[in-house]
Amino acid sequence: MIDLSTQYLGLKLRNPLVVSASPLCKEIANLRHMEDCGAAAIVLHSLFEEQINLESNELDRFLFDGSEVSAESTTIFPDLQNYNIGPDAYLEHIRRAKQTVSIPVIASLNGVSRGGWVRYARDMQQAGADAIELNVYFIPADPAAGSDEIEKHYLDLVKEVRNTVSIPVAVKVGPYFSAFANMAQRLEAAGANAIVLFNRFYQPDFDLEALEVKPALTLSTSSELLVRLHWAAILYGHVHADIAITGGVHTVEDVVKSMMAGARATQLASALLQNGIGYLRPLRNQLEAWLDKHEYESIQQMQGSMSQKNVPNPKAFQRANYMKVLSSYALR
Repeated sequence: MIDLSTQYLGLKLRNPLVVSASPLCKEIANLRHMEDCGAAAIVLHSLFEEQINLESNELDRFLFDGSEVSAESTTIFPDLQNYNIGPDAYLEHIRRAKQTVSIPVIASLNGVSRGGWVRYARDMQQAGADAIELNVYFIPADPAAGSDEIEKHYLDLVKEVRNTVSIPVAVKVGPYFSAFANMAQRLEAAGANAIVLFNRFYQPDFDLEALEVKPALTLSTSSELLVRLHWAAILYGHVHADIAITGGVHTVEDVVKSMMAGARATQLASALLQNGIGYLRPLRNQLEAWLDKHEYESIQQMQGSMSQKNVPNPKAFQRANYMKVLSSYALR
């Protein structure tokens, strides 16, 4: 009997397939379907910092104050009420989710400032969330802000939430740090029980006819997995916090590679948006078949086996492999 179970955030999961935060998680019926199809845990769609501000009228006041300046100024803010549900409804969604499914339910906070995060992290715990994922979506565009200030911002946020709740806390960040291995250790020291690799930063596009900046959404592909595998393999054994990989997980091979790099869980969103929630079932079956074919008895047996500390050539993850890779390409 193949053992697909894994430990993530102190929770025993029946397999490493976790549904990542996406609009699919807004419907209770979808959550039930995810569990039936083999999901081991669900990260709910995010409660956005802007929604918290909206509830406290801070955003309303800002929009009102700026309405006399430019009619276009209001278009920079998303239509939060249509895109997502408000804070109180989000807490009720957690309660209903916990009543509906038996697998772990992880709440998601998406933002950058402390403010209401601390309060709502506490409320999420009281609503029954098994863990909280802090999705720190922050692009440091201010030239006056140095790296020390930006990193401190992340660490202070994690510390405040960690000191507020007793349930596990995962931190979802981007790869754009000058010394990410060091930052990962500092996030762990600040209280992160898991580090999720990586947030996908959606970049705006240009409309050349209207001469406007427009939002652009592109679903992930397996090609995006490589940077995540790289850092999971480097971090394995150097941090005690669990590692989860999200972004680029589409196939059974992607899941296996993530486990071998050192991840405890893989999170899927784009794959389910493209193929439907039912895609979880064949993916889970393919994972079991792959382990059986390659004579693995469990997921734990393979976790970290291809990490930097366990491969015969650890320099493959460093600059020593740079010239070899470049010289390996032959012009056709």
